[in-house]
Order: sequence, then structure tokens, then C-alpha cells
Amino acid sequence: MTNPARRIRPFRIEIPEDHLTDLRSRLAGTRWPAEPPGVGWDRGVPVGYLKELAEYWRTTYDWRAAEAEINAHPQFTTEVDGQNVHFLHVRSSESEATPLLMTHGWPGAVTDFLDVIGPLTDPRAHGGDPADAFHLVIPSLPGFGFSTPLAGPGMNASRMGGVFLELMARLGYERFAVHGYDTGAWVAPTIGEQAPERVLGVHVNGMITFPYDDEETKGLSEPDQRRWDSMRDYNDGYLRCNGKRPQTVAYGLTDSPVGQLAWMVEKFKELSLPEEGLPEESLDRDRMLTCVSLYWLTGTAASAAQIYYEEMSASEWSASGDQGDSGGWDAEESGAEAKGAPTGVLLSAHDVTVRRWAERDHHVMRWTELDAGGHFLSLERPDLLVGDLRAFFRDLQ
Repeated sequence: MTNPARRIRPFRIEIPEDHLTDLRSRLAGTRWPAEPPGVGWDRGVPVGYLKELAEYWRTTYDWRAAEAEINAHPQFTTEVDGQNVHFLHVRSSESEATPLLMTHGWPGAVTDFLDVIGPLTDPRAHGGDPADAFHLVIPSLPGFGFSTPLAGPGMNASRMGGVFLELMARLGYERFAVHGYDTGAWVAPTIGEQAPERVLGVHVNGMITFPYDDEETKGLSEPDQRRWDSMRDYNDGYLRCNGKRPQTVAYGLTDSPVGQLAWMVEKFKELSLPEEGLPEESLDRDRMLTCVSLYWLTGTAASAAQIYYEEMSASEWSASGDQGDSGGWDAEESGAEAKGAPTGVLLSAHDVTVRRWAERDHHVMRWTELDAGGHFLSLERPDLLVGDLRAFFRDLQ
């Protein structure tokens, strides 16, 4: 008899209509702030832009169409270590396909990968080699989307990695590949570190790296110096809020859909290319609103931010007070050898990963630098992500 705690249950998204009616009502009744004239995006999301986007969300955007698109893929839930886990499980028709776990970021969701599911599971139908096919497992990170409620404090990147190791074992995948970006790029390497014998390789984009001390910032290559300068100049206001007081910030985001929209669309704008353009120039507007809608309809502004607190404030390393230049992000001990599974790093034109520090901490076997694409590569340039995933895991096998 199957242990009920290990049961995998079919799942479909079915948002009650009154929740959508409430959303439209709240959007219509938004209390808009004033703003200084002529400041553009310099001080945050402009009122004019957000009013137009909110009205589109209220009157034109079709959640039911998005819901149907997600539901077209098999979805399930299970409980691991007290944590409810929602995931897509899309198997390839190719019998020798490689199992691939894909972990999303913030602001993000399983919907980040909708445009790569077809090419990755069925390369034959997308001009690729059937030998490059993958079985995909795409979970909502704990605290995100339908992987709720969050199973208490302590759900950091490493613990999430352990949850996903058990998930893959429960699905019968004893050996598998991993991809992650942004928050998922924190989580993915921990899976390879915890069970290197089970992980074929770890592929990441949007990896964050830091120096241990000032000596490590000397003698950087010109591209790496630019990346380090970009990290130091980065507007980290949302990191500080999520990492220090996620519960306080969440009241406004959970009560106001426009507040949630502004909080997320600023990142879509700032982290996509071209930086000087509107986010719609590189990201599909409805895709953005589907992601925002998931956060709103699941009420996960607070729980999705908790991983920042766990990594930036709750860790022993951060509590020691020795935060250096990293501001509390999960750094390794100085002098530690690269560890974990074979790792492939993909840099979009926007990403700021410094190669020297990545190779210090990870077993990097492939390094690819693109001259295109922003941070949200699976949404902006899914073709480039698919191509690098195929190449990395093809070489490993």
C-alpha cells in the first residue's frame, strides 16, 4: 500500500470566478499615487505606464486562456518533508529522453518555461535531434504559486534542493539533469552538492557570484569587471525588502493587485533588454500578466519572498555579521574547492556572473556568453536557452 504522505495527486488550476471578479473590482478602484513630473522610470514605475497596463489587465487580459494553456500540461501535487509541492511533469515520447528538473526564479513561476516545453520534450517536431529529448519536471518553488502553504521557516535553497531530490526519486528518476535561473540558480547547485551521484549535471543562467575579499576583485578581465561594477551599482531595493522584512512588504502586495503588479513589472523592465525600453519590447505582455496573476491569485507575495530572508538574514553566515560585499547572500567559505555536479553556465547579455568566482565555487565544465537576451532568457530568447541546454547535456552524455 502506498504511503499517503508520498502520494502523487493529479492537479488542475481552477480559479473561482469570484476571485477574478474581485481582482477586476480592485483594479477599477485603485487609489493612484502622485509622482514628480518628468522623472520617467528613475524613481520607479511611472503612473501613466502602470495605469495603462492595469487597465489592460482588468479589461483585456484573459486569465482563463492562460489557465487553459497551463492545464494543457500534466500537473500534480505531492507532500515532501511537510511541504506541498506543485509541479508539471511532461514526459517525452522519446524512450531514451533525459529527465530534466527545471527551477524558476523570482519574479517567476512554472509559466517561465511554457515556451521551451515543446522543443525540449519533442525536438523531432522542432527541428532538433531526438537524442536531445528531455522528460521535464517543472516544480513551483516552495512558497511560490501552488506549492503552498510554506512549511514553516528554514526553507532555504539547500532545503528546497532536498525537497526536489525526494520529488525526483518519487517520480522514479534516480539520475537526472537540473536547470535553474535566478532563485532557481541558488537551488539547482545544491541538488548536485547533496547528491552528485544522482545528478548528471547542473545548468544555470542568472547565477549570482561574489568575491570573498577585496583581493579577489583585482585583475578581473574587462567583461568581468563590467559585471562586478553592474552588481555593485544594482538597485537592490527589492532584495533588501524581501531579505529583511518580507512579511511587512507583503501586506501592500497582497491587498493591492496594482501594488503586486508594480513590484514585479519593475524587475521585468530592469532585467530585460533593451534596458532603456519598455518590458513589452522583449517580454510578451500576457506572459508577464500571467506571472503576476499567479502571485495575486495564490496570495504568495509573502511566502515567495521568504527564501530571500532565509539566504540573506537567517543563515548562520549572515548572522555572524561578516557580510562583506555580498550583503548576506549565501557565500562559500574562503578557499573552498569547487564542488557539486558538472556545471554549465549560460550568460545572457544582461547577466553578471563573474567566471573566476563561479569556477571557484562550482565544477564548471561549460561556459557560454551570449550577446543577446536579458535575465528572463526562457521568456526573451527561449531558442538560445534550448540550444545551450541541449549542447551541455549532449556533451556530458
